[in-house]
Amino acid sequence: MPDGSETVTARTLASIGEIRADIWNDLANPPGAPYNPFVSHEFLLALEKSKSVAPEVGWAPMHLVLESGDKTLAIAPLYAKGHSQGEYIFDHHWADAYARAGGNYYPKLLCAVPFTPAQGPRLLAKDTTAKRHLAQALVQVTEAIGASSAHVNFIMNDDKNALEQSGYLLRMGEQYHWLNNGYGSFDDFLEALSSRKRKAIRRERREAQKDVTIRRLVGDEITERYWDAFWTFYQDTGARKWGTPYLTRSFFREIASSMPERILMIVAEQDEIPIAGALNMIGGDTLYGRYWGCTVDIPFLHFELCYHQAIDFAIDAELSRVEAGAQGDHKIARGYEPVATWSAHWLRDERFRDAIARYLDAERRNIDDEITALKDFTPFKKT
Repeated sequence: MPDGSETVTARTLASIGEIRADIWNDLANPPGAPYNPFVSHEFLLALEKSKSVAPEVGWAPMHLVLESGDKTLAIAPLYAKGHSQGEYIFDHHWADAYARAGGNYYPKLLCAVPFTPAQGPRLLAKDTTAKRHLAQALVQVTEAIGASSAHVNFIMNDDKNALEQSGYLLRMGEQYHWLNNGYGSFDDFLEALSSRKRKAIRRERREAQKDVTIRRLVGDEITERYWDAFWTFYQDTGARKWGTPYLTRSFFREIASSMPERILMIVAEQDEIPIAGALNMIGGDTLYGRYWGCTVDIPFLHFELCYHQAIDFAIDAELSRVEAGAQGDHKIARGYEPVATWSAHWLRDERFRDAIARYLDAERRNIDDEITALKDFTPFKKT
C-alpha cells in the first residue's frame, strides 16, 4: 500500500474489458496461490461478452478498482443487482421485509461470481491492508449510489477477516465437499469407508456404467459436438430448476476458446451419442462441479458423472478437494462432507442491520448444529 503521502482512489468499471487482463489476473490469481478459475479475467469476461451478465438481465457490472497513481492496488468483481436470482445465498425474505417496511431493497451491490456457488477470493489484493481498504470502498460506493446493501458471497478466510473488521455481518452457509486425504486411487478412498457404504458405491457404479461409455474430456478434447450436446443437457436442467437457464450458448463457446485447459467435461455415450454430461472447472487445488444434464434417464448415472468420476479425476490430478456445488445432502453417502461456507453483508439502514444481525446469530447456531449432526452420517469408518 502507499504511504500516507499518497492518494488512494476508487473507481468502478462498467465492464471488465476496461481493465487489462494481466493486471486483473495478477491480483486475482497471484503466483503461489491456488488458481481459482472463476475470478479470472477470462471467465468474467466470457459472462459479459456472452450477455449472460448484463444490465438488461439484472446484473450491471460495476467492478471496483483501487488505485494509487498508475498502480492498481486492489480489485473486486462487483455488480449492481435488480433481483436476487443466480446468487445461491438466499436473501429474498430480507427483500420482502425491507419492502414491507417501505424501503427499496433493489438495487443492491453484489461482490461475487455470477451463478457460481463456489468459494474463492473476492477482495483481490496482495495484502490485508488493501483488502480492508477495498471492503471500506465497497461501503462508500453503496452509500454513494443509494443502494440498500452490499453483499460478498462465498468468501475465504482472508476476505472474511477483512470484511468482519470493516463492520460487515457474517452469514454461515453449508455445502458438501469431498476432501482428498492422500488417496492414491478410488479404491484407496473406498477403503476409508464402512463396508456397507463401500459396497453400495461399487454397486451404484456398476449399474451406472453397464450400458454407457464414459469419457473424461479436457480442453481441446471437448469438440463442438460435445459442446452442442452439453448445451442441450444444460437447457433441460436449467429449465427445470430455474425456469430460464442463466447462461447463453455463447458463454460456453467463450470459455472453450479462452480457458480450455481449465474445463473438464465428463460425458456418457450410448452408441457414440452423448446422452448425459457434467461440466467441471479445474482449479489449482480444487475441482469444481458446475452443471449436469441428460437426455436419457439411467439409474445412478447422475451420481457417477457428478460425484464418483469427479473424485476419480481429483485423485488422478492430485487435487485436494472437490466442490460439487450447492445443496444436496445425498452427497454425504458418496463421501462428501458437510462444511461451512461464509458470506458477508453490509446494510445501510441501521435498524434493518440490527434485525438481520439477530437473525444471522440464530441461523448460524442452527447451521453449526446441523453440520455437527450430519458429520455422524458420513460413510467413513468410525474410530
